[in-house]
Amino acid sequence: MKKIINTVLIVVGFATTTLTLNSCQDALDITQAGQLTENDDVLFTSVENLNNVLLGSVYGNMDPVEEIYFSGVFTDELMISDIGSGGQEWELYRHFLNPSSSLVNGGGMSTLSTPGLWLKHYTIINNVNRLLAGATRIKPSSTEQKRYNEILAQARAARAYSYVQLEAFFSTDMKNPNALGVMLVKDVPSVDVKLPRVKNQDVYDFINADLDYARSILTTYGADRYRIDKGFINSLTARFNLYRGNIALAKQYAQDVVSNSTLTLTQAQPNTGVNSFTGADSGPYSTTAATQTSAWNIAFYGGTTAATGNGLLGSFNAYRNIWADKQRGEVIFALNRLPLGAGSSVGTLFNTNGSIVTGSPMWLWGKNLVNLFFVNGDVRKYAYVDPTSYPYLADNYYVIDKYPGKVSTNSRNDLKLFRLSEMKFILAECAVAENNLSVAQSLIQEVRTARRLHGTAVTPTYTNAQTAYADILKERRIDLALEGHRYLDLKRLATLAGVTMDRSDDDDFIPVENLPNDSYMYTLPIPLSELSANPNIQQNPGY
Repeated sequence: MKKIINTVLIVVGFATTTLTLNSCQDALDITQAGQLTENDDVLFTSVENLNNVLLGSVYGNMDPVEEIYFSGVFTDELMISDIGSGGQEWELYRHFLNPSSSLVNGGGMSTLSTPGLWLKHYTIINNVNRLLAGATRIKPSSTEQKRYNEILAQARAARAYSYVQLEAFFSTDMKNPNALGVMLVKDVPSVDVKLPRVKNQDVYDFINADLDYARSILTTYGADRYRIDKGFINSLTARFNLYRGNIALAKQYAQDVVSNSTLTLTQAQPNTGVNSFTGADSGPYSTTAATQTSAWNIAFYGGTTAATGNGLLGSFNAYRNIWADKQRGEVIFALNRLPLGAGSSVGTLFNTNGSIVTGSPMWLWGKNLVNLFFVNGDVRKYAYVDPTSYPYLADNYYVIDKYPGKVSTNSRNDLKLFRLSEMKFILAECAVAENNLSVAQSLIQEVRTARRLHGTAVTPTYTNAQTAYADILKERRIDLALEGHRYLDLKRLATLAGVTMDRSDDDDFIPVENLPNDSYMYTLPIPLSELSANPNIQQNPGY
């Protein structure tokens, strides 16, 4: 029997990565039946076991926490906290990036024990390859055939997602099909195989084959946001083609999601009402005051007091409820992170003991980003920033509350991989590329209007492509903050938009650093562990 070993790196990954189910309501146990073992003869015996492997070893490893944390720390989303920081990742914050950096190479950190971005995605790819190989041993009955086919389709879509992520972070230029891409692991290789990197087009062909296969099986937009369906596949296809510069396909698939998913942008209104989970009346919303009343905070943030509201009890506001996992809203696909299941507690990347000012925050919102939130009447001012920040505004204590947690579990939230607002942003970029600036403007206006608690969102008239790209990049920065996009967005759009990374002078204790556009560090280094184990791998320029 072939073992799923690519390099020593991959072997270590299987030894150290916890492979557990946590992307479905079936996830109740800490250790799941789908955890990979060496005994494939026992593991791949039925469609039910195949499903366990999918949930435990594929969905269970898809956490984008490395992307979220790296993008936040390395760009202009975060400010060093003088409340609870112990100096974690300050070197990375100051752009000391090399092949041994923990978020690239893997290893324990003060906030996250990570296999590293490279190994994580190759672990998923290899687990999918093993699942597909094991599936050939199973002969499903006629009543099982549909489920069997759907399992394979979900697995191949997940593999495509991992390859898109690898390409986005490790290829120097996704728009060049002949540029150097990543390793292409198509199946279960033999023990001694040490693969080189291949050109982008080779990887793209493989991604497209997986997406086309998955799309042929998963033909509907499902009601379960925790299962890969047509929404996941088409959203990923739109994002992938935007990254690679295929505007026609990016537009086609983003529009399909917008038109056919039945989802709509989650609205900020109303600004007053009753919290349906607690019955608390919000009280009046002030359009002028710097802070809201205690009653409004309790009802909006879903707590029992104004100081402890963290979303656990739900909000009267639909947009806030997305982040407390009370409502689906505009979420196309999310990884369900149950209170007692596996997977990361994403809020603990930023706050030690909860997303309040007394919760020992290690990172705070970057000041310039907060200034973009703090447009009067914008729900993101409240949905993303904890109300305990407001007495401390003079000290720049803008506490991150985008991941407040859920019932009985502070800081543990579903991880939203695709939202409808991203599809609107993709369509806006495509419109600019097609020189249809009025369409781009109206799409951005849609998002801003949806996020207004009161008043009218004003979108400037785009006079040329550069001003349009700059405004789209700004809106992505606000709406998709700390969802893992900012690093890639700056890599893709900053030069076209005529802007740069935008840290405030207050964000660090030393003179602030902004990475210049087109820096080689907008492509990650191949990790040291891969270089050490694989003599056929090629490092990226500059490292």
